Amino acid sequence: MASLKHCIVPYWSVIGREVDAGALRSDLVLPLHVEVHFTSSNSPRLLQRQGNNSQQMLTPTSGSTITTNAFVETTLSYALTYIARTAHHRPNHSMHSARITILADNDYYSQPSAPTSAAAAAAAAAAAAAASSTSTSSSSSATTVPPGRFAVFPTTLKGAHKTGLGSSAALVTALTAALLSHYLPPSLFDAATDGGRRTLHNLAQAAHCAAQGKVGSGFDVAAAVYGSCTYRRFSPAVLAGLPDAGAPGFAAAVGAAVASRAWDAETAADGAGLPPGVAVRMCDVDCGSQTVGMVKTVLAWRARDADAARTLWDELQTRNERLAAVLRAGEVAALGAALAGVRELVRAMGTASGVPIEPESQTALLDALGKVEGVYGGVVPGAGGFDALALLVKDDEETARRIEAFLEWWSKETGSRVRLLGVKGEMEGVKVEKANSYDGWIQ
Repeated sequence: MASLKHCIVPYWSVIGREVDAGALRSDLVLPLHVEVHFTSSNSPRLLQRQGNNSQQMLTPTSGSTITTNAFVETTLSYALTYIARTAHHRPNHSMHSARITILADNDYYSQPSAPTSAAAAAAAAAAAAAASSTSTSSSSSATTVPPGRFAVFPTTLKGAHKTGLGSSAALVTALTAALLSHYLPPSLFDAATDGGRRTLHNLAQAAHCAAQGKVGSGFDVAAAVYGSCTYRRFSPAVLAGLPDAGAPGFAAAVGAAVASRAWDAETAADGAGLPPGVAVRMCDVDCGSQTVGMVKTVLAWRARDADAARTLWDELQTRNERLAAVLRAGEVAALGAALAGVRELVRAMGTASGVPIEPESQTALLDALGKVEGVYGGVVPGAGGFDALALLVKDDEETARRIEAFLEWWSKETGSRVRLLGVKGEMEGVKVEKANSYDGWIQ
């Protein structure tokens, strides 16, 4: 059987293979398995063509039980609709079926140490069985989950705690890239080219915005596609009026939106690097925050108190640019003050909007971490909340050990669970990996 391209965005991987037939499988645990089947027009199927626009809508096969996931479902609808239109498939044409496996890197995603309930234990057992079946073929007796960077998680995908590090954007980008790479020839999509990355960026932005309610800056998707970069968001009008998936005109609108010259997002790798010997490290605070709700509340405050919000926003931009200048100049001694200046205004924004962007518990933890030797400072990343910290630190093993020891002590003292993730900041975005990187997961 032919294999899906193995596309990775640190730190989500999407792998897969073609399948011949069968019912929808949607085991929403990590690893996540989704079988995508295309059948004749009068048969039930996961992805159903509608009209002459080759629009893709998610509908379950007969007798299926599905636990929904908006990011996976929306990405499938957007990507497969775009693929069908780009490849000029006829309305009665069926793309070949595929089984997709979505893996989360151990260094990136919240990973409970053990199942916390009978339901979680059952989910873990189901995931292990599914992963084991994936690693078994007619020519192999392997029945165990392969060790390494991907684990079977003892929780459903819905129950997994967010890390607050752009995991949904990375998932959408990796899944979109894998589908485009698999179903389109290199002449129509190549993730290694500027044009391919532009197509991926635009389509993943559209899908991600739709999945989370068209809220957010789009920076997480841009970083997943292009790697570490300075970024200026696209105008929301680019995606204004895009119909819901499956609605009349959806396919034409998606194709036009992806190809539109109105995209005015700016990304640049220049100036996004770090001084020698400095690394970005992430801490997972095992809790999770509802990003969409928090962002909507901040935007409502911004609309309600426009003048005050604009003043604060502009000053925060100035301080962010100051931090970027300090990094470019390699002024390591000035990092702490620059980070503190950014945090001061983030807390002010939280107070004004009524949103815990940097909650008191995170303030206490960041302040305490700032006293650990080798830690220059940190922030609550993204939309803020309780689920993560980003630190600028001295890039050596001694500093990492000191941080880990401190977090172990902090967790015991406060009754929380905070750990240093293995992930570090990277300059590279989406890439296609060799199949042997996933030995044991697919055959």
